[in-house]
Amino acid sequence: MAFSVTPGRLPAIVLDAGGGMDSSEWRKVVPELAAKTGSEVIAYDRAGEGKSDEAPGPWRADNAAADLAAGLTQLGVTGNVVLVSHSLAGEVAFSFARSHPRWVAGAVFVDANLPQFFTPAETAKLVALNERQVEELKKAPSTRQTRQLLAQADGYGPVHAAYHKLTWPSGIPAAVIVSAETPFPTPEDAQLWRQAQQDFAHAAPNRTLVTAEHSSHDVPLDRPDVVVAAVANLLQR
Repeated sequence: MAFSVTPGRLPAIVLDAGGGMDSSEWRKVVPELAAKTGSEVIAYDRAGEGKSDEAPGPWRADNAAADLAAGLTQLGVTGNVVLVSHSLAGEVAFSFARSHPRWVAGAVFVDANLPQFFTPAETAKLVALNERQVEELKKAPSTRQTRQLLAQADGYGPVHAAYHKLTWPSGIPAAVIVSAETPFPTPEDAQLWRQAQQDFAHAAPNRTLVTAEHSSHDVPLDRPDVVVAAVANLLQR
């Protein structure tokens, strides 16, 4: 996988982009974050994104977390890590923290997929939407992007039914950033998204919640200042 490293001290801050995005999503965040915290900042491209090679088969957060662990091991970073995870990468953060709890010093979820959102009713609705999109993608020319989208859609229902049951390790502090607009145009889905962010943040005393005002779902691009502040505040706890 492709990693971009800005040298600094520990803890190392690992930036993980949303679905269909690569490490360039963090271009406004990296210099400000490095300057404010003095920490090592690591941005990377998951398999199939950016400069990283594609991986065969369905996309699974557990595989992505294992890839990240292997990459960090090669970089000599096997502890004192702060995960900063946008959108789909929230699922990777959950898998990584559960499989490597001693590596993780904290996490910042940036308008991220959290288990509380994927209720049975919401997951069924998303599966129905995905089915229509998948049919269109199958008719389109096969490209790196379409293959990645199909890999993420494969098994979406069962994967997120299982994800809905996961819990975050209680000893790992977390900050939650929710965007003002959310990823959803419909009021009911947007409200469920906001509620899921609140429910996760309020489930433990070592979690915080902040709204990125005047931001779309693309918080790292629209409000990099909010991301930098959330990470800096987490490091000060």
